[in-house]
Amino acid sequence: MTPTVVLVHGAFGDAAAWIGVISELRSRGIPVIAPPNPLRGLASDAAYLTSVVSQISGPVLLVGHSYGGALITVAGAAENVVGLVYIAAYVLHEGESLGDLERRFPDSSLAGNLKTWTYPLVDGDCAVEVTIDEAAFPAVFAADVAKDVAGVLAAAQRPLAAAAFTEAASAAAWQVKPSWALVAGADRAINPEVQRYGAERAGSVVVELPDASHAVALSEPRQVADLIRDAVRATS
Repeated sequence: MTPTVVLVHGAFGDAAAWIGVISELRSRGIPVIAPPNPLRGLASDAAYLTSVVSQISGPVLLVGHSYGGALITVAGAAENVVGLVYIAAYVLHEGESLGDLERRFPDSSLAGNLKTWTYPLVDGDCAVEVTIDEAAFPAVFAADVAKDVAGVLAAAQRPLAAAAFTEAASAAAWQVKPSWALVAGADRAINPEVQRYGAERAGSVVVELPDASHAVALSEPRQVADLIRDAVRATS
């Protein structure tokens, strides 16, 4: 049975980033959905994704971009998930946080270009969230995307709760399920070494696009879809 592909976007964007990939997959007869990612924290976001997966009849192939990779690592423990695909993503180990993984390697350009905001919590307190400085966004996130499109993406960012950087993964589904990974070799948001390290540790089938930016799903949708199709074939 062909698994349903569930595309999970990362921080600073939304599911529209998958538009080209969705078109490619549907043209090949592969069922696909791209749910919203709340971006409020690893545990709560993974729980939301798990709830989505649990309501899909049949097998599921999880695909995560960027921070979305951390979510599929945890939510991939769901029984009907048959494989994981990481796209320019964090591949965490159980008990590891994004910060833990990133500290193993030099900072990317993202670290020095984050802008902090606050948002209210239901108990009356405030929490911190971050976006990328709008002027730096095209170079950091979408260097191989048309300038006008990158400018729109910069203006339409969805912030990530800062707590997401320190929460530890409660599971690492790649320990028991097959995985694939696409490394964006010119990524300035997540150091490509971070991507390679996580993918190799997970035993993923790895493809690298040396000139791809962090926005590789937008800039190279066919190559992203090709890797997902390979994973679909292997898990059908």
